[in-house]
Amino acid sequence: MFANVPTALTLRARVLLVLSVLLATLTPTAPALATGKTGTPRPGAEVVAVTQVADRQVDLSVRSTALGGRTVNVRLLTPDGWNPDDRRRQHWPTLWLLHGCCGDYTSWTAMTDVARTESLRDVLVVMPEAGWNGWYSDWWNHGRGGDPAWETFHTVELRRLLERDWGAGSNRVVAGLSMGGQGALLYAARHPGMFKAAAAYSGSAHPLLNDESVDRILGFFAGQGNDPLRVWGDPVAQRRIWQSHDPFHLAKRLRSIPVYLSCGDGTAGPLDPPGRTDALEADFNRQNHALAEELRRVGARHLTTNFYGPGTHGWAYWERELHASLPMLLGALGVDG
Repeated sequence: MFANVPTALTLRARVLLVLSVLLATLTPTAPALATGKTGTPRPGAEVVAVTQVADRQVDLSVRSTALGGRTVNVRLLTPDGWNPDDRRRQHWPTLWLLHGCCGDYTSWTAMTDVARTESLRDVLVVMPEAGWNGWYSDWWNHGRGGDPAWETFHTVELRRLLERDWGAGSNRVVAGLSMGGQGALLYAARHPGMFKAAAAYSGSAHPLLNDESVDRILGFFAGQGNDPLRVWGDPVAQRRIWQSHDPFHLAKRLRSIPVYLSCGDGTAGPLDPPGRTDALEADFNRQNHALAEELRRVGARHLTTNFYGPGTHGWAYWERELHASLPMLLGALGVDG
């Protein structure tokens, strides 16, 4: 009865060995441009799906430990000749382009001509999700920290993933609008050496400027029914946290890189309907002037400002300002614009 057991076990073992070899052969070892999922989750960030959404536009669905295991999207505008499978040779200069409050990772391609901009055909453009009102910060969460940790997701998890598997190089610049303008300045200041230049269009450049500015950003923090104190805490009790996320108070860390600041004054400009006014842009205009003065005071070497007067908080201006700042940004990358 038991004489045939070893033979049966041996046959089964051989079958399992053959199957394991076949599976190993069929398993892809590099990213592929097709919707699909990876294997066992690992700490950090991992791509769980890839979607080609348009010519040179690829969306990565990224599962993030810093975001509590949630999956968010990152849009890549890829350069000519981009091949993520060629991990050794191709590491492209990279422009991180950050969206504003109430937007998402699709905002720049939906609202501007960035995908048709010829000077970006030699650059990998990274447009990450940052939450409806994530503010490019690891939230305080009443001292508990944890989800969401947008800054960790972007500057650690996503950066490593893109440079390991998706052709991003270590030669980087960053730009953004409104909330994303603040994010661009914060990331450049809080992570010295990560970005070679930063541009902020109508950015929240000094949220601690005065009570109006504080109240306004707290109003954004409270969006979608959120507890506003979760983000940076109380502006008095957690003053140090607020200051550590205020570009004005980080000016010394920005003085050695090219910085581009632009903003309107909140009155109707050439790209607005007649008579329009915008209190938000007027507030951010005062904040940007304050930051520019502080940067000059601390000896900023490469500051460019375009405080263009009449103009409101809108995409027509931000598209224009992206184009105006690209020579500076691409120059920092060593790319011909």
